[in-house]
Amino acid sequence: MDRKHKGNGRALGRQVLLLSLLSFCSWAASEQIQYSIPEEMPKGSIVGSLAKDLGLNARELAQRNLHAVSVDDMQYFTISAENGKLYVNDRIDREGICDTTIPCLVNFEVVVENPLNIFHITVVIQDINDNAPYFANENIKLEVSESSALGTRFLLGRAEDPDIGMNSLQNYQINPNQYFSVEARESKDGKKFAELVLQKTLDREREQSFQWTLFAIDGGEPRKTGTMQIQINVTDTNDNFPVFSKELYRATLRENMSTGSFLLQIVASDDDVGTNAQITYHFINVPMNGQEKFSLDPINGTITLKSPLDFEETREYTMTAAAKDGGGLVTHCNIEITVLDENDNSPEVNIVSLFSPVPEDSLPGTLIALINVKDKDTGDNGKVTCNLEKHLPFKIIPSSNNYYKLQTDSPLDREKHSEYNITITATDQGTPALSTHKTISLLISDINDNAPSFEKPSYTIFVPENNPSGASIFSVKSLDPDVDQNSRITYSILHSNIKELPISSYISINSETGALYAQRSFDYEQFREFQLQVKAQDGGSPPLSSNVTVRVFIMDRNDNSPWILSPSQEAKGSALFEMVPRSAEAGYLVTKVVAVDADSGHNAWLSYHVIQATEPGFFTVGSHTGEIRTARAFVEKEAAKQKLVILVKDNGQPSLSATVTLNLVFAENFQEALPEMKNQSSSPDYQSDLQFYLVLSLAVMSFLFLLTVILAILMKLRRSGNPKFLQCFAPVPHSKAGAIFPPNFEDGTLPYSYQLCLSSESRKNEFTFLTPNVQIADNILCNNTSSVPILNNREKSLNSEMESTDKV
Repeated sequence: MDRKHKGNGRALGRQVLLLSLLSFCSWAASEQIQYSIPEEMPKGSIVGSLAKDLGLNARELAQRNLHAVSVDDMQYFTISAENGKLYVNDRIDREGICDTTIPCLVNFEVVVENPLNIFHITVVIQDINDNAPYFANENIKLEVSESSALGTRFLLGRAEDPDIGMNSLQNYQINPNQYFSVEARESKDGKKFAELVLQKTLDREREQSFQWTLFAIDGGEPRKTGTMQIQINVTDTNDNFPVFSKELYRATLRENMSTGSFLLQIVASDDDVGTNAQITYHFINVPMNGQEKFSLDPINGTITLKSPLDFEETREYTMTAAAKDGGGLVTHCNIEITVLDENDNSPEVNIVSLFSPVPEDSLPGTLIALINVKDKDTGDNGKVTCNLEKHLPFKIIPSSNNYYKLQTDSPLDREKHSEYNITITATDQGTPALSTHKTISLLISDINDNAPSFEKPSYTIFVPENNPSGASIFSVKSLDPDVDQNSRITYSILHSNIKELPISSYISINSETGALYAQRSFDYEQFREFQLQVKAQDGGSPPLSSNVTVRVFIMDRNDNSPWILSPSQEAKGSALFEMVPRSAEAGYLVTKVVAVDADSGHNAWLSYHVIQATEPGFFTVGSHTGEIRTARAFVEKEAAKQKLVILVKDNGQPSLSATVTLNLVFAENFQEALPEMKNQSSSPDYQSDLQFYLVLSLAVMSFLFLLTVILAILMKLRRSGNPKFLQCFAPVPHSKAGAIFPPNFEDGTLPYSYQLCLSSESRKNEFTFLTPNVQIADNILCNNTSSVPILNNREKSLNSEMESTDKV
C-alpha cells in the first residue's frame, strides 16, 4: 500500500510539473500562469518558481517589486520577496474552498512594477482521498410488509463524501444475507444513493426483524468506508403503497424571499383505508444546509422557508421526501429547489496600486492607480461600470478581468489644485442598481513651471537729493506660485543706462528681500534720472527669471543759493559804480540785476528786494525782473553818491539768498562823476591800512612779551648751574645773509624755527628757539602774498577798486 502511494505521489509530481510547463507556455501568450498542486500540502511547500516563470532574475526581482494582490484567496499562498517562489501559506482544503466544483481553481493576481504589468495566476487544487464517506443518520429503521413482492426496493439514503472523482463514493455493500441485496443508483445531481432490493419473500412468522450494516465505499487508495446500521421490521400485509402526484417537484425562489414563505406542497395518496391510508410526510436524504433552510409539514406536505436564502452560498437544493402510510408503506419523491439571484451585493472596489504624488507636468494618459472591482452577484447584477466625478482632469478606463486604470486626462497645475480627492463610483446593472464610492487622495508635486512675477510691470522711484549714503530707497517684490526651492527668489541688478560708472556705485540690492539701497548721495544738479533692470530668479532647476525696469528720479532740494551774474561779483572798482543822469525822471532804468539758481522748480523761482539804500524809497527793483528804476526825480540837495544793496532770494523751504551792493553816482557826464568815485574808494583804503597796522602792532607786542618770558626763564635756569640743559636752548648760529624759515612758511606757518635736542642723561625732549630775523616783518609789510592771512576779502576788494579808480 505504501509503495503504491509513493508511486502515485511521483505521478502526481510529474503531473504538477507538466501543468506548470503548460501554464508557462500559456502565460507567454496571454500573461496567465497556472500551477497544479494537491490539497493538504504542508505549510511552506513550494508551488512553483513564480519569478522564473515570469522571466525575472534576482536583480530585476528586487527592482520591480513583485507582489501579490489580495483579491480572492491569496491567504493560502505567499510570495517570497527574496527568490520569487510561490509557497503554501495555509492549510488548503479543496472541499472547503470549492465544495463540488470541478475544477477547483484559486485565482489571484500579481503585480510587477517599473514598468507596471499584471499577471493572472491560477492554482488548480487536486483532490486527495482525505475524507471517508459518511451517512447523515447512523441508524435507519424500515417497516417491510411480509407481502412485499420480490424486487421491491427500499430507499436506504445516501452517504456523503466531500471528495471528488475516484476519491468520492463509488459503491454500497451490505452484510451477506438471503433476503436483501443493495444496489447503488445515481441521482440527477450525480450523487449515488443505496436501495435495498427484496430478493426473497418474507415470512413474519419466521423472522420479524433483521439487523444489518450498510457500507459506503469510495474509490481512493487506500479505500475508505462509512457505515450505517439498518433495522428491518416485518409488518403485516398492507398491499397499497402511497403514491405521489409527481415523481419530481420543482420550485424556483428568489434569494430575498422572507422566512416563513410557502414554497410548494407535495401530495401522496393511498388506496388503502383506515390507518393504512393515513399518510405522513418527512424529509430523507436532505443536505446539511437544506435542513436549516426548509421545513416540511408532516400532515399536509407543505414546505416553507425557515431561514433566508443566499444565492452566493448555495444556488440549488436537491432533497428527497417520503410519504408513509399507517401500515408502514413508504413512497419517495424528489424535490429540486432553485435559488434566483437578486441584486443584494454592492460592488467592491479595491485599490491595487496607487502612484502618489504625481508631478504636475505629467502627460495625459499617465497611470495614477490600478483598481480591481468585483460583485458577488451574477448576470447583469454582477456587471459593474466605474465612473468619476465630472470636471476632474482624470479618466478611468477598463482593463481586463474586472481591472480599471485611473489615468490623467488633461494637464495638471499644482498652483490651481495641489491635491485631488478622486471619488470612484462603481455601479452594477441590477434593478435597482447598487453602487459603491471609493475616494482616492492624490497629491500633485511641484515642478518649476512658473517664473517670478513682479507686482507691477515697472517701478518709478522718487529719491530726494542729498540722501544719506547706504539708505534704503525702495523695495521691489515678486511672487512665485511654486513651492520650496522653486519659489526661493533672488534679486540682482542686470544693467542701467548710466555709462560713466557701474550701477553698483549708485544702487545695490538685497538679493533676498529686493530692497534697493543708495550707494552714494545723489545730486539733482548732476543728473536727474536714471533707470536700471532688476532681475528676479527662482531656485528651480532649470531656474526661471523675469525682469522689471526701475526708473529712479532725483527730486530737487533747495541746496543752491542764487548766483548773481550781473553785475559781476568778480569785477571790482568801476564795475560796481553806476552813473545816473541828474535829469533822470521817475521810472528811469538804472541797471538790471541778473541772477540764476542751479535748483529747479519752486526752488529756482527768484525774487529781488531792496534791503538797504542811502535814500529809502528813491529806487525800486522789479521783484521778478531785477530791474532797478528811479522812483522819483533827483533833487539837488540830495547826495550825489547813493549806495544800494539788493537781496536775491529763491522760493525754497528754507529760502536761500545772495546780495549785491551797487554804488550809484548822479552826474551828467563821466568827468563830473570821477571825483565822487575817487572819494568813494579812498576811505576804504585808509581803513584797510589802519586795520593792518593795528594787527601788526598787536603781533609785535605779543612777540615781545613772549620773548621776555623766555629770557627770564633762561636766566633763572643758568643760575641753577645745568649747562647741558642750557646748551639745548642756546641760540643756533646762522648766517646773516638770509633768514631760516620752515619749508611751509608760505602756507602761513609762523617765522620761527625749532631745534630738537635729546639729552642722553635726562632722556627728555628739549627745544632751542631761534630769534626772529628783521626781514620777516619787511616781507609781511611789502609782500602782498604774505599779507593774505591778515587782510579780509572785503579790504582786498576795496584795494582793487581803489587801484582801478586811480587808473581811470
